[in-house]
Amino acid sequence: MENKLYLLLELSESLVKERDLKTILIKMMDTTKLILNCDRCSIFLHDDLTAELWTIVAHGVNEIRVPNKKGIVGNVYQSGETINITDAYNDPRFNSSVDKDTGYRTRTILTIPLIDKNDKAIGVFEVINKQDNETFTEDDVHLLKHIAVYAASTIENAMLYKKLRGAHEDVIYRLSHATKFKDPETRNHIIRVGKYCAILARQLGWAQEEVDTICLAAPMHDIGKVGIPDRILLKPGKLDNEEWAIMKKHTIFGYEILKGGESQLLRCAQKLALDHHEKWNGTGYPHGKVGADIAIEGRMTAISDVFDALSSRRPYKDPWPLEKVTAFLREESGKHFDPNLIGIFLRRLNDMVAVQRELKDVLEE
Repeated sequence: MENKLYLLLELSESLVKERDLKTILIKMMDTTKLILNCDRCSIFLHDDLTAELWTIVAHGVNEIRVPNKKGIVGNVYQSGETINITDAYNDPRFNSSVDKDTGYRTRTILTIPLIDKNDKAIGVFEVINKQDNETFTEDDVHLLKHIAVYAASTIENAMLYKKLRGAHEDVIYRLSHATKFKDPETRNHIIRVGKYCAILARQLGWAQEEVDTICLAAPMHDIGKVGIPDRILLKPGKLDNEEWAIMKKHTIFGYEILKGGESQLLRCAQKLALDHHEKWNGTGYPHGKVGADIAIEGRMTAISDVFDALSSRRPYKDPWPLEKVTAFLREESGKHFDPNLIGIFLRRLNDMVAVQRELKDVLEE
């Protein structure tokens, strides 16, 4: 028992800094396998849309889907009660079809509901085949119940985080896209710019939280255009010197809109909003910064924004061929763009193109 408690404590410690739900559940499942000395574990979640239970993680099998009123997992989900089976093939609730498909032989099964903070079942935790031909004991039931509480809490928190993040992203994209009423760029353009920056950040070895941050911050790079008068922003012809001086102020306006926020996201966004039109050789605006004095977030956004603008169709132009775009990026390396980032960008060009294909522009009214 002492060794089992140690494994539980070790699991808790290893999960403190982990954010990815599947990684957490796999670690939980692997530790449960050791603690209960069983052959396999599966964690099923309920799919409200299909009224099914599906394996988010499982040992030895691909995804399994079971109607939420069928089989042992359906019974446990509906009743909220634990089921401990000592002989699977003599239990009428057991469905042997998976065994027949895989050649596996299920003998003993322990299945426990996953209950959220509102006492609602959100899934089940199932362990199979106690080793040495033994059956699962009351101690095993007690331990799995403790693990199931932890699993349910983790899943519930992850689901809540996902919903909040989704809402957060939606608000950011909607606000960032507010300039669509003035500037002929699509919503997917700003999302793609964030995705390109995330790829660069990942290649630079940034932590996942930092990667996620710039992915959401970069779409706000042109938010300052809301402060540019329509007569300038919508002018079909070339801007005169006075008009161009006003247009360049969108970087300052964006910085002013975003500054003062305490969150990492807003701090990142204000830096790239201010610096995404600075150039490596000092000829950019608004401050003519040179080289590494330009915030790296701004340097990343500059490459991403130009790449996407050149390679995308706009009402006023056709997309450039990919070869012409990459030639331009190489030509501007060390002039407009950070040469190190250009090297990384071009090495990951296939990833960038994949983002474009996934997030194609759509016709908008």
